[in-house]
Amino acid sequence: MAPTPSWVKALKPSGPQGHELLKQERAKSNIAVEKLSEFLFTKKVIERKRRVLEILESEETFDKSQNYFAGRIDRFEIALARAKKLRQLKVKHGWTLKEFRAAGELISEPGPYGLHESMFLITLHDQGTPEQHEIFLKKAENYEIIGCYAQTELGHGSNVRGLETTATWNSGDKTFTIHSPHLTASKWWIGSLGLTANYAVVMAQLIIDGKPYGPHPFVVQIRDLETHEPLENVHVGDIGPKFGYNTMDNGFLLFNKVKIPHVNMLAKFSRVDPNTNKYVRPSSPSLVYGTLTWVRSTIVLQAGGVLARGVTIATRYCAIRRQFQDRDAQEWERGENQVLNYTMVQIRLLPLLAATFALHFTGQSMMQLYQESQMKMSRDAGKAGSAQRGAGPEETHSGSDLLADLHATSCGLKSLASSIAAEGLEVCRRACGGHGYSSFSGIGPWYADYLPTTTWEGDNYMLTQQVARYLLKSARSVLKGEMPTNDTTHILSNYLSRADMGAAFDVIGKDEDLVAAFAWRTAYLTFEASKHRDEQKKAWNDLLVDFYRLSKAHSQYLIVKNFYEVLRSSSTTNELDPETLALMHKLFRLYALNTLEQESSEFYTSGATTVRQIVLARTNTVMKLLKEIRPHAVRLVDAWDFPDWQLDSSLGRYDGRVYEDMFHRASELNPLNAITVDPYPDSGVTFKKDESREFKSKL
Repeated sequence: MAPTPSWVKALKPSGPQGHELLKQERAKSNIAVEKLSEFLFTKKVIERKRRVLEILESEETFDKSQNYFAGRIDRFEIALARAKKLRQLKVKHGWTLKEFRAAGELISEPGPYGLHESMFLITLHDQGTPEQHEIFLKKAENYEIIGCYAQTELGHGSNVRGLETTATWNSGDKTFTIHSPHLTASKWWIGSLGLTANYAVVMAQLIIDGKPYGPHPFVVQIRDLETHEPLENVHVGDIGPKFGYNTMDNGFLLFNKVKIPHVNMLAKFSRVDPNTNKYVRPSSPSLVYGTLTWVRSTIVLQAGGVLARGVTIATRYCAIRRQFQDRDAQEWERGENQVLNYTMVQIRLLPLLAATFALHFTGQSMMQLYQESQMKMSRDAGKAGSAQRGAGPEETHSGSDLLADLHATSCGLKSLASSIAAEGLEVCRRACGGHGYSSFSGIGPWYADYLPTTTWEGDNYMLTQQVARYLLKSARSVLKGEMPTNDTTHILSNYLSRADMGAAFDVIGKDEDLVAAFAWRTAYLTFEASKHRDEQKKAWNDLLVDFYRLSKAHSQYLIVKNFYEVLRSSSTTNELDPETLALMHKLFRLYALNTLEQESSEFYTSGATTVRQIVLARTNTVMKLLKEIRPHAVRLVDAWDFPDWQLDSSLGRYDGRVYEDMFHRASELNPLNAITVDPYPDSGVTFKKDESREFKSKL
């Protein structure tokens, strides 16, 4: 490929330069970006990230210049090399787990060790006995064995109770036989399984004397530790290319009557007694599924940052991109208008900007609830179990208000938060116009890698049934006159006490009334669902759409409530200056009122608002908030503190040199330009010259 001519390199974009425009944008706002960043993440976390970033940038293995050009096999090979290097750096620098995870976030691609370092280790730790920690966990932590978490099957995903893989207890030699009785029993979509893992935690139906006891976790070796070839009667491999996530080797796995020792059943909460051949029940069926709850809680925590990447890129680019003229502009302001000045762009991006903060604060609250539940589960571990077996991981039989609340909250918020993030990234991509379709935007590849989050660890539509089940149970307790024990039963009791009087909330003038309106709507929908189910005896399937709306309403209430409570806390008022705090309140109101307007029929039907309030929310308040937040947009996304190296985006560069970077990637980094083709159909030659390998080796 001929080098880029000097006369091309000398060219500049027409009109105001991107770096000049972003400088002007930042000058419009007095928001203390550094203080806001520290409020979101803490100074310690930011310093940790920058320290790790410096190390990663110095390593050739992590060079990102060819990320958007590589094919599937190349991408996987590079990802595996990066995963190995990352582990080496962890050992070399003595990184803590938090430093190690910070490195993974900066690299920003799924790696072949991903499931080993998350669900495999966590499941061994949380569900293994001290003996099993010695046998499996220590080796896994030292990477002497590489594992994955094999739950989903070719024929079953969300319905964990329907898994077909079996683990049959053999009383004679005290072993289990792991078997795949049907093709649909093949484990499928399992991250790190396709090529990398040599061990798996396999979720299989426990069978004792012909009686099923539901799915349980078993540690199974699948590949030889020296040759890395599959073991006898194990068929394993990669499932092929996906919409995204192609640096991860998602795999399939089938067993043909593979025997494993008794100790390979993870037994912290339930086990088979080898002396009596009897099943020892868990104190609570929900204890067996702690890993799933942890993952869902983590998804909620990460959703704000996931969306913030897209919002950062789109906001910066829309502040630089200029299209058309504002026909109502003054004479001296004529010229192409910044896209971010158009209200049609603001209404798409600024509520998403508000959502990033709302999701961030809600995620922090979700993880706090998870940690509280873990303490409760640890206290309960080892207690005698109930004689009645619960229905499985997708049932709320926790035996504890806290665990039931965690299960429902994690299900509902995982569903809503990941949907907001995934759908919001696509909105951000479209807001970037044609260039948003380029991989160089940094949004499309990020969106493709994030998208499966809406399906894994509980399909977002299926999970809402668990929230509805919990709310129906709560409604029954309130209707019986039982005393409220948590926030859910409090808002339901409050609704019942005021239902005959009505709500009369001032959603336009008072923040606390805005939160109360969301609570009122949730309570109304809960009692409506209760009436349909318990009084009218409607079939569960007939109510699924109502349950989805109920779960969404409840989760939206939780997000609005968490955002509001963070802004009211003394720590927030102490850490943020008055101007920034006032702006955060505007972001809260924008998120809440924009959501209210989108769900207006339910707010009106429930009596939480009047039609006039809904009209005013849309035509007056939301539009006014957009105008007030607009000057601060660039500084607000700056507060998320994404390094350019992490974003890997032409459009989202901090310095605004958008068009220069896009052209550089296309002209000087693109290996396809090192190929000369033969374009004529009668020729048997496709490439006259292919210097792409030599080209890449020079970079």
